Amino acid sequence: MNKTPKSGDTHGILGIAMVGDDNQLILHNGAASEPRIRAMLTDTEWLEAATERRIVVISLTDASYVAVVAPYEQGRLVVLFGDTSPTALQFLLGVDFAYDIIEHLLNDPYDAMAVIDANARLAFVSPIHEKFFGLQAGEGVGERVRDIIENTRLPHVIRTGVAEVGQIQRMNGRERVVSRHPIRRGDKVVGAIGRVMFKGPQQVEALAKRINALEQEIETYRAEAKETARAESFLEAIVGQGAAVRKLRDQIRKIAPLDIPVLIQGESGTGKELVAQALHMMSPRREERLVTVNAAALPAQLVESELFGYEAGSFTGADRKGRAGKFEQADKGTIFLDEIGDMPLEVQSKLLRVLQDRMVERVGGEKPRQIDFRLCSATNRDLEQFVEQGKFRLDLFYRISPVVIHVPPLADRVEDIPLLVNHFLKDLAERYGRDVPEVDSDVFDYLMSREWPGNVRELRHLTERAFVFYEDDRLQLSNFRTEKGGEPMRAEPSPAGVGEDGQTLRDALERYERELVAEAMVRFRGNKKRVAEHLGISRSYLYKKFLE
Repeated sequence: MNKTPKSGDTHGILGIAMVGDDNQLILHNGAASEPRIRAMLTDTEWLEAATERRIVVISLTDASYVAVVAPYEQGRLVVLFGDTSPTALQFLLGVDFAYDIIEHLLNDPYDAMAVIDANARLAFVSPIHEKFFGLQAGEGVGERVRDIIENTRLPHVIRTGVAEVGQIQRMNGRERVVSRHPIRRGDKVVGAIGRVMFKGPQQVEALAKRINALEQEIETYRAEAKETARAESFLEAIVGQGAAVRKLRDQIRKIAPLDIPVLIQGESGTGKELVAQALHMMSPRREERLVTVNAAALPAQLVESELFGYEAGSFTGADRKGRAGKFEQADKGTIFLDEIGDMPLEVQSKLLRVLQDRMVERVGGEKPRQIDFRLCSATNRDLEQFVEQGKFRLDLFYRISPVVIHVPPLADRVEDIPLLVNHFLKDLAERYGRDVPEVDSDVFDYLMSREWPGNVRELRHLTERAFVFYEDDRLQLSNFRTEKGGEPMRAEPSPAGVGEDGQTLRDALERYERELVAEAMVRFRGNKKRVAEHLGISRSYLYKKFLE
């Protein structure tokens, strides 16, 4: 009976002894058969002290053991374990109630515990955990942990050997704070322990509420970050990296959050509408509408119905349900008055009244409506000069221009032309389902040396035409030039220019025809049938004259 069992077969047990009520050894084996230990087991004083502590350390000159002493009806059972760490020895030697601490940890109603072995099978489940999962005492032992505990990650901790502390786990419809730790013997992970803050003290409930509040706060930050990224995308639509464009973007960032009227000034084709969109999307009003009005196209006789709306039956041809005007549509949002410098004087006076009172009254209506909007205006005119000439009201000018943003012409930022061309090509390629072509370097040299009276709009038009006719996956200089004139085709060729370079009338007409075809090809996305129908020519003529 004195053969020492192998720890690999007995979970680290090195010896077992049974001591009767008369303090005589009934049986012993393994390390418990060692004479010095047998003498201790039959010592009445030592045995009573060990029984009270339940767990004691037996230190010999050549070995140390941890003894677990458990009383039963006929005496006491003593089990000897080895491989005790210095920390465990210090705990067991220094704390007389070490066994009681272990009992408390295993039975704590507020801190449940589950232990699994290296095969992810349950080795122990604390009583509060068993009750929560509807298990009888010891029922879950030996079962796969995933079959007992919902959403457990203990097997993952076994595989990785990495602890997970303060995680949220949902079990039986409730969220709990859990910690999971791998258990090592030397360099080997032999199991894992999971602990759950189960239920009980008010502090636990307060922690759960705090966690929920933090999750909601995180969601709010995520939503705000998403909105900011979306707003920045509108700002990035103003393509360019030069000093002029960087200054423009900085101005928009500073001005957008302020609920103040803005006048956007710049030459035709510079992208003033992009500035208005960025101002709106980066403002607190971005969740509401941006309503655009072409102020130059407002006829005086219809300005009231267009801007202020009308009630049902207010005039012949009116919608039977009435219609909201542009200012009503922009309520809580932004109204963008484009080309305000070309607005007729009689329309200016009616607009001024709305800007002063923030009240609109529908045509045929009786009750004014309070409107909350932000005003953005844009013009390519010199409004101060217009005021001096009597073409623009001074009081309206002051109303619309507390802040003025100047959009630079393309001539002042030619270094951005390569970026703009590549941006246009990417957009065209996505729209027409084609690959983005490469661009010869001399194309950029040529484009940057030109004058651009039509600004970015002219550059886009030229790029679209070149995109239609490029070959061999490359845009070459020839795609941007006409066959005879050497200059790019214009969207609106001036009749005064015909003949100045020695062209005949036939040459000019042929050039103009090619421009019309190029524009139609872009407009109808290369659909030759629709191009021919639009231009009133046959497809055979189109191929023969322009597409061979």
